[in-house]
Amino acid sequence: MDKTPSAEGRPPRAALTGLERSTLRELLIHGPKSRAEIARDLGLSRASLTRVTRALLAEGLITDGAVELRGATGRPSEVLHLRPEGARFLGVKLTGDRVFAVVTDLAARALAEYDEPLSSTRPEDVVAQIGGAYDRLAAEHPGITAAGVGVAGDVVAAGGSQVVRESPFLGWSGVPLADLVSERLGIPATAENDMRALTAAEHWFGVGAGYESMVLISVGAGIGVGIVVDGKLVTGAGGRAGRLEHLPVDPSGPRCERGHRGCLAAYVPNSAIVGALRTPGLDYGQVVALARGGDPAARQAFREAGHALGLLTATLANTIDPERIVITGDGIAVTELARDELDAAIALHRDPPGAPLPLDIQPFEFDEWARAGAVLAIRDFLRF
Repeated sequence: MDKTPSAEGRPPRAALTGLERSTLRELLIHGPKSRAEIARDLGLSRASLTRVTRALLAEGLITDGAVELRGATGRPSEVLHLRPEGARFLGVKLTGDRVFAVVTDLAARALAEYDEPLSSTRPEDVVAQIGGAYDRLAAEHPGITAAGVGVAGDVVAAGGSQVVRESPFLGWSGVPLADLVSERLGIPATAENDMRALTAAEHWFGVGAGYESMVLISVGAGIGVGIVVDGKLVTGAGGRAGRLEHLPVDPSGPRCERGHRGCLAAYVPNSAIVGALRTPGLDYGQVVALARGGDPAARQAFREAGHALGLLTATLANTIDPERIVITGDGIAVTELARDELDAAIALHRDPPGAPLPLDIQPFEFDEWARAGAVLAIRDFLRF
């Protein structure tokens, strides 16, 4: 039987049963519930629920709360609460030149963070750096239960493991990252495309909590799309679901780095916005400042990016019909500087015209990417 260490440093705990995982998920996603509510929602008998709650209480993963009246009628009931400090998780985000790490509790609340430059992009060196970050963080927060790693690229399940099929930023192909990290850390590890990891985090702990369907759009160095349908992350057969960077926008527009004319990648990424000004030495922050100051060329670059982003948003709304669409990323300034163009493009391409679109614009913090890795570990811990 698989064993994982508890957060308090107790002996390794037995892997959770299916009913225990289901009960924890109910409390994690929907909040405190009475035993009667849990039994009803999960279809459990009283005897089964008693066994499950006894085990979870013994493991320190849940706790009894106050007696509450949970409905308009009926008797007050003792309410069960998730005990977030009952388990800890390591989250990692890899970029082409840095490793970001965070320790969270079971509710994905960050307890400690660490980051450093990558000394090398060779898989063995990156795994060694992840191990060093784990050792540093575990010294302060011992008993980490599992780890999750988010990486830009195609990540697929192969032979029961997550393999990085391709990661251009790291120059990787066919790297069994989850297995390598698990072997180095001595705890279960999972790996996933960073965009899907961020989507999972928003679905469970962010603006998508409680929804069965959502779309997350991230704009910045590239264009990422994460999709949840029927409560499940959409991955695709080859791990490439959501690859819409080259969706056509204007057949007479500028070319992207792959030579496509007028696609999303020619307008929306930060590099495309900078390149539109044709001024050597500028970076994205400077172009944002120019646009805020009224510079005509910078404003035009953002207007074109806003139009393209609106087309993508409407296309996803028409295709998925989600309950929520979230836009975030370190290129989020486009939603500030070109909101009129964004809204106009959505209205133009929305089908049927005028259909409501539940859009959330979320401020971006880079450490959310590492926290998303921890959410991967939490989901894997609960076998979701």
